[in-house]
Amino acid sequence: MKTPMSRFHIHDDLTAPEGSVPILRGALSTGGQLPNFLGVLAGSPAVLRAYARFRSELRHGTLEAATLERIALAVAEKHDSAPGIALHSRTGRAAGLGLDEVALARKFDSKDPREAALLRYLREMFAGSGRPPMHLHEEAREEGWTDEQILEAIAFASLESFTALVNVAGEVPVDGSTEDTRQLHAA
Repeated sequence: MKTPMSRFHIHDDLTAPEGSVPILRGALSTGGQLPNFLGVLAGSPAVLRAYARFRSELRHGTLEAATLERIALAVAEKHDSAPGIALHSRTGRAAGLGLDEVALARKFDSKDPREAALLRYLREMFAGSGRPPMHLHEEAREEGWTDEQILEAIAFASLESFTALVNVAGEVPVDGSTEDTRQLHAA
């Protein structure tokens, strides 16, 4: 069995550069376990601060948790990010998505027509020129999405794309996978 290894060092509050430590300690105090992704970002305090600020601002947006999880699942699948798929499958279920909705979201789709319209718009944003056709923009508006919500969805998809790119480029292991391997070796 091959041990999952990240191309980047996965820091904790003891090994991170000084500028990253306060953010890591804050994440540890609220979440309990530090995600591998944040441990990787800690290698650059500027990147970790930018990521934390961007995510924090979007938490105060108008999109519901289930919508954000659908977007995160779609983007993680688009980039083939195993850590993102694992995390958002779990958090999507916690946000009320059934297994069928999780599977559909991974394909930029939903049984809910309103959610499906927004996901189709975002899917086209990732395809080709990055310019969704006007009819998809209008369809999202007709389904009740405001400009504010569409902009937040684009911003959140961009943030999740950044997360997926780091996970994939860095071969960041799925959270818990290195711990599982360590326990297997100890047994």
